[in-house]
Amino acid sequence: MRKTATKLTKVKINGRRFYCVTWPKIGRGRNRQFFKTKSDADTFLEQKLIEQENFGTAGLAFDEKQRAEYLECRDQLRPFNVTLRDAVKFYLPYLKATNRTCTAAQLAEEVVKVKKSDGASERYIGDLRSRLKQFAKSFDGKSVAEITSTDIDSWLRSLSDSDTGKLLAATTRNNFRRVLMVAFNFARDRGYCVDNPVGKSAKAKAIDTVPGILTVEETSRLLENAPEKLVPYIAIGAFAGIRRAELERLDWKEVDLQSRLIEVTASKAKSARRRFVKIKPNLLLWLKPYAQSRGAVTPSDYCELLDKAREDASIKTWPNNALRHGFASYYLAHFKKAGAAELALELGHTNSNLVFQNYRQIVRPKEAKRYWSLIPTATGRKIVRLAQAA
Repeated sequence: MRKTATKLTKVKINGRRFYCVTWPKIGRGRNRQFFKTKSDADTFLEQKLIEQENFGTAGLAFDEKQRAEYLECRDQLRPFNVTLRDAVKFYLPYLKATNRTCTAAQLAEEVVKVKKSDGASERYIGDLRSRLKQFAKSFDGKSVAEITSTDIDSWLRSLSDSDTGKLLAATTRNNFRRVLMVAFNFARDRGYCVDNPVGKSAKAKAIDTVPGILTVEETSRLLENAPEKLVPYIAIGAFAGIRRAELERLDWKEVDLQSRLIEVTASKAKSARRRFVKIKPNLLLWLKPYAQSRGAVTPSDYCELLDKAREDASIKTWPNNALRHGFASYYLAHFKKAGAAELALELGHTNSNLVFQNYRQIVRPKEAKRYWSLIPTATGRKIVRLAQAA
């Protein structure tokens, strides 16, 4: 292919003579400019030849302002050993993201909607909606593409309890961070932002604490003082470790005393995975007098009933998830042959790491033996044979 030369030619247009300066374009083709006088054409040709010598063929396509801008950008990038092409390649994804980004409120709404349509549990959706609502309120009107890891860090560190005004505990703050990680992964995959700024934010250091549990005597007194309709709730929580929210939704048709299994259906499980929990011998004795073919296991007013039972049992301190944590701690100390793997399945965990970290060596085997010997008397009264167990 013949290259276009930078030259001056005579041409006639509508019978009139003009002088044409021709010079090459970048890529294919040519540029032309016409002059009425030869002196003007010669001056322009000389300018183009000088530009071609100084900047090359490609440089002819730039005017003076564009050349000055290029040189300025090149000089600013030089200390970083980066070319203008590198800078453009880096910046383009951001421009594309800002063109299709959304606000924090729109992101929160879309994430909740998608997770709900994907079949996430109501408990998870509620947690997602609550935390993202606070995030959207704080970043009201700001586009997702503009939010940086520094913004995320500052916001997480500023979170406080609405009642006390105290900064949130490390675990609670990390729960907010976990939700934001989900939201920004979604935003990145949708092209609303270039990357996930949450990944570069600081994770609060949570100090490991031993889960609080009831003593054997406190568990005994609680069962003794509980009203009849609350006994199954307490017994299943203490001797099967089912989560409170799962217990609230448990139906008697899912409690099979004959097979000695409690089914936690996927729709009622926190993890949205179906599992079976074994009914231990002492739990079987506690459930037999109250078993029904169907109907709610947990009474609708269980909160008030439990508060009264705790008061009557002289239990002043009620640890968080006391029944479930007690089940796991006494289980691991007593059923050593079953091990942490089986306990993880009972609790609905995906692996045994969390079990070992949280519940190992909290109670002594002697106390665990007493715990799993808690049974009602033959008369059906809720009196526990602690003396026999001891």
